[in-house]
Amino acid sequence: MEATYDSQLVETPSAWGAVICLSLLTFVLVASEFMPVSLLTPLARDLAITEGQAGQAISVSGFFAVVTSLFGNALLSKLDRRTVVLLYTVVLVVSGLAITFAPTYPVFMFGRALIGVSIGGFWSLSTAILARIVSRDDLPRAIAMLQGATAFATVVAAPLGSFLGGLIGWRGAFFIVVPIGLAAIVWQLAVLPSMPAEEPVSAGRMVGLLGNRAFAIGMAATTLAFMGQFSLSTYLRPFLEGITGLDVNTLSMVLLGLGLAGLVGTSLVGFVLRSHLGAVLIGLPAMLSVIALLLIALGPVAVAAAVLLLLWGLFTSPIPVAWSTWMAKVIPDDLEAGGGLQVALIQFAITFGAFAGGLLFDTASWWSPFALAALLLLGSTLFAVAAATSTPTSRQS
Repeated sequence: MEATYDSQLVETPSAWGAVICLSLLTFVLVASEFMPVSLLTPLARDLAITEGQAGQAISVSGFFAVVTSLFGNALLSKLDRRTVVLLYTVVLVVSGLAITFAPTYPVFMFGRALIGVSIGGFWSLSTAILARIVSRDDLPRAIAMLQGATAFATVVAAPLGSFLGGLIGWRGAFFIVVPIGLAAIVWQLAVLPSMPAEEPVSAGRMVGLLGNRAFAIGMAATTLAFMGQFSLSTYLRPFLEGITGLDVNTLSMVLLGLGLAGLVGTSLVGFVLRSHLGAVLIGLPAMLSVIALLLIALGPVAVAAAVLLLLWGLFTSPIPVAWSTWMAKVIPDDLEAGGGLQVALIQFAITFGAFAGGLLFDTASWWSPFALAALLLLGSTLFAVAAATSTPTSRQS
């Protein structure tokens, strides 16, 4: 694997500048994906639709992210990967313009679909690109930086959208993406090295990777982890308002703390993964499963709930870092194909987890999404044990 890795590495003095640049793009993409959560009411009123229809803005972006992660990069397989990243950033800017000036619901949804294209396309390439920019020893830290931006954006998106929506309206909130995206394009032109296309990646090749037993088990663990996370995380606001009894200001502080804890988690895990990857893969979902059950028991106790959610943020954000690092070890020669499949499965898991959690929240009781999360995370733990103890077929070559 050493020879393979070194042959792909692009020598550049601005490697970490490129990583920081891609982290900014990651933050903007993820924040854009989840921003509608806090803007449903004004958005629905302005476009003359229901809040349920407005909520489909997240579903449509997720759907197109899955499609693009499976097929998009195959269509662009002959292009330099630097050019492909620039194209996906241009798509992000166009989506921001389409959403900002959308006169009707279909145009708005078209803009949201473009967000999904940009997210799915970029994320499916991200691990492979990082592996070509930084050394193997630095890869966990580079992935952690990208995932740190993701973790922060996931939590900040809702309060940021709410704040900007009150200040400049929902259209102004979405327009912020445009100048940031244009700045990102200029930055990418300055710091991203040329990365010539390698062997074309097809959906068939992605699915074929599941023939590697260790990789298939790892993808199952990843999928269950994200399902469990989002079956609970999506409904934290009604939980904190209705069960814990927090006011809006305190609730916002707790969610901000959760996001900051996520940043701490991703900052630290990059160093831990170098020598304790297996323990991290197993320990994170196991601890989160316990936390989900404790939130059911201690949810009405404000201090206990706040502490548990800080731990939830600390332990959820390193999960994609850990599994991306693991993937780079298991299939070092197929990171584009593996990344595409991983992104598709994660987007599916987010959609399914949020849907199943919402269904249970509405039809059963507030605690049922938390119980589902605990069960799914326990399943992820069991698969992680199998993945950590399996011998990757790629290592044997």
